[in-house]
Amino acid sequence: MDIDLFSDIVKDLVLDNDEVTLPGLGTFVSELMPSSFSDKGYTINPPYRRLSFRQRWQEGDTLLVDFYSRTNGIDKSQAAGIVGEFISGLKETLQSRKLVVLPGLGRLRATRENAFFFIADEDLDIYPYGFGLEPVSLKTHEETPEEVSAVVNDLQDALSDDVVVKAPVRRNKWLVAVLCAVASVILFLGLFMAFARIAPDLVDKILYSEEELRIINY
Repeated sequence: MDIDLFSDIVKDLVLDNDEVTLPGLGTFVSELMPSSFSDKGYTINPPYRRLSFRQRWQEGDTLLVDFYSRTNGIDKSQAAGIVGEFISGLKETLQSRKLVVLPGLGRLRATRENAFFFIADEDLDIYPYGFGLEPVSLKTHEETPEEVSAVVNDLQDALSDDVVVKAPVRRNKWLVAVLCAVASVILFLGLFMAFARIAPDLVDKILYSEEELRIINY
């Protein structure tokens, strides 16, 4: 058995099992992680399965040996000898070099005190049911400062032009009042959006309570 074959076997087993024991070394544990929020609550991330490693194992767990025996057409005692010898060598390498790369899975590492831990590859996918799921952004188009400034200038120009239009006094007053109200609202929104881009944390404190902020920023 080589490291590439071993990694493929472990990955195949992890796809269908929550735990895969490496006798004498430890156990790979696969956990389903629920959907989560990021980017201050503006992005919803889909569920996924996280792979970790625990330096303990269950005696008598023959999942790995059984799989190797079945796929290679050999008896279990012979498979147990091959698997056991490989894992012993893997452990010695891990203790001496402090690193073992598992292609397609990640890296097993050891601390100075020989405590083992696992770092999964960033693109590791062991959740077939999540195929095609992508993060969903709750943000809409964000106007740039230049776009906000252009809108405000256009409104100011339009308001100035309407004020000097020659028309009956009552109609002019009513029109000016409506335009002033609309312009004020749009100007306020434009300034608020610009301020939100400059100081998003302060805006969040205005819009949300401390409890809501803890949930959003979790």
